[in-house]
Amino acid sequence: MAPTLSRPAARLFIATLTAILWGVQVQADTIVLKNGKRILALSVKEDGEKVRYLTPAGELTLPKSIVDHIEKSEAGPGGTQDAGKLGIAPPSEQPNGALSNLQIARGSVHDGSIDRNYIAKLEDEARSNTKAASLSAAIGHHSAAMFELSHGDIQRALDDERSALIYAPEEPSLLLNAAYLHLRKSEYKAALEYLDRAQTLAPANPDVPKLQGWSYYGLNKLDEAVAAWRRALALRPEKEVQEALDRALRDKDEEENYKENESEHFKLRYSGAAEPVLAREILRTLEAHFAAIDSELNYAPPEPIGVILYTQQAFTDITRAPGWVGALYDGRIRVPVQGLTQVNSELSRTLKHELTHSFIAQLTHSACLASTTSCATRPPTWLQEGMAQWMEGQRSSDNAAMLVQVYNNGHPISLAELEGSWMGLSNEAARYAYAWALANIEFMVSVDGMTDIQKILQKIGAGMTTEAAMREVLHSDYNDVMQATVAYLRKNYVR
Repeated sequence: MAPTLSRPAARLFIATLTAILWGVQVQADTIVLKNGKRILALSVKEDGEKVRYLTPAGELTLPKSIVDHIEKSEAGPGGTQDAGKLGIAPPSEQPNGALSNLQIARGSVHDGSIDRNYIAKLEDEARSNTKAASLSAAIGHHSAAMFELSHGDIQRALDDERSALIYAPEEPSLLLNAAYLHLRKSEYKAALEYLDRAQTLAPANPDVPKLQGWSYYGLNKLDEAVAAWRRALALRPEKEVQEALDRALRDKDEEENYKENESEHFKLRYSGAAEPVLAREILRTLEAHFAAIDSELNYAPPEPIGVILYTQQAFTDITRAPGWVGALYDGRIRVPVQGLTQVNSELSRTLKHELTHSFIAQLTHSACLASTTSCATRPPTWLQEGMAQWMEGQRSSDNAAMLVQVYNNGHPISLAELEGSWMGLSNEAARYAYAWALANIEFMVSVDGMTDIQKILQKIGAGMTTEAAMREVLHSDYNDVMQATVAYLRKNYVR
């Protein structure tokens, strides 16, 4: 999202400081290990030399010696949400359900790791073809999946959940969790396949239509999403589902008479006030940007991306974002285009900026990013905004001297301070934050092209903190990168 600035300043802020809001936020405590790994838990307590934490797989423990610190969630029931932010909690498990065998769960995951030998033993026993043995093997893999999910490793969690389904293919909880994990990866069609099976087996389970609603919303099928969320609320009133339904109804009411168009990677809806020629040109521009970002990141989102073109008033009414916001990505790219008849250079840059956020959000399975204040930003705002600016073609020439001077005077804002929300920054602080974010990304790209950035994003997607990922890939911490960035600016721009 971008504040309204004077023309020279606007050059720096053409790309919007975007809230990457689509995702699957779980209100939870976070255990941060000394190696940079982060573990999400329903609750955490310290017990002597151990840290005990509760997950859907049961209570697990870690040696206190490997824990750096514990972050308590600031948001709770009744807490406020940032503009456009919606969260998806994982499907609930019944305390006495089929997967609630704590003995097997603790045998499968203990001392901070997965016991693959124990799970292999369960698989061997399952070859006896007894229902109980097969269910035990399923519980073992499911426990491993929940552990991996708590560490942010979505792909391995999905692999284990699929393995669990081999042994218990008609267990609704496993189907729901597999669907949830596909949602984490923005794989909406795959999620629906599991949810259709779960609906047949558990038609009264409210998590089924709840997750169906998110799947349809991700596929830009608003009518189906609204119907699913209404079914979910009839089965179990829930705040997050009501908020999702309200959001979808606002979208549906606004877009009722919108025109539609689509291309290979995008589904476009636009107000009748927009020109059809402009809509087609925007799709062509987005496809060109898609190919360019795909080439840079070696990644492509798995599903078509929704794009909505608004009048300025409709954009304000629907997103409920602050007046200075210029565009928004929240699972769909939302752009006001009132008064435009063709794609000019500024609109093209804005589209590429927002599309970069979409790529990064899906590549890293991000749950809470730019505008979130209640959980750790992943990837952090500085990396998001630096990457989006770099992708749209911004470079540091105009701001290098200012950044070097601020650094020399001993007043730089550290990258750690720029990880969270920028919403409260003044215009001057935000201008500096944008420039500093871009400079650090520009330096990192100058060292080894986009290869290191790809590796860092992949590690963030696997649950690692950004600074830990940078240490592993660049062999540098935040301070090292900041110093190297200033040296890069002096060498290339400051005379």
